[in-house]
Amino acid sequence: MTERALLIMDVQTLIVERLAGPGYLDRLGEAVDHARSEGMRVIHVTVGFRPGAPEIHPRNKMFAGLAGRQAAPAGADPNPVHPRVETRPEDVVVVKRRVSGFAGSDLDMVLRAGGIEHLVLAGIATSGVVLSTVRQAADLDYRLTVLSDACADGDPEVHRVLTEKVFPSQADVVTVAEWAKG
Repeated sequence: MTERALLIMDVQTLIVERLAGPGYLDRLGEAVDHARSEGMRVIHVTVGFRPGAPEIHPRNKMFAGLAGRQAAPAGADPNPVHPRVETRPEDVVVVKRRVSGFAGSDLDMVLRAGGIEHLVLAGIATSGVVLSTVRQAADLDYRLTVLSDACADGDPEVHRVLTEKVFPSQADVVTVAEWAKG
């Protein structure tokens, strides 16, 4: 049997507050519960930077506004995983430095060390971390499933086009309920 992992990407408090619609966290919770009931590894992929964000180049349009900002107090996470998404001790938390879950992180190492070949993706935003991670994971030859209703985007039309027209060429695209039924 192929080892699988559920990747919960960028479901951090500030991002959820900006982009997640009604019912999003409930659907994501159903996905997490199903993954755990199946014995799947749950991996939280977050975006984060060191104090002062030395990883961010001034030309980076997405993140340049964060460079040089004062970080949260020592030891505090300025943008933690949303409190409604339970992070358990057995879960893995991966910190990325760019849009893709693989960029500037040890995600590929964690997956390969665990023998994981099939990724189930959920996260915010569909046009950001989900798109970039799908593309890179496909190039790395992972088998992919995207949970369409456990992804969210600020633009519903972009979300629709990606989940209905773009992702199916590289991933199985299903709802949480369809995935949980098997």
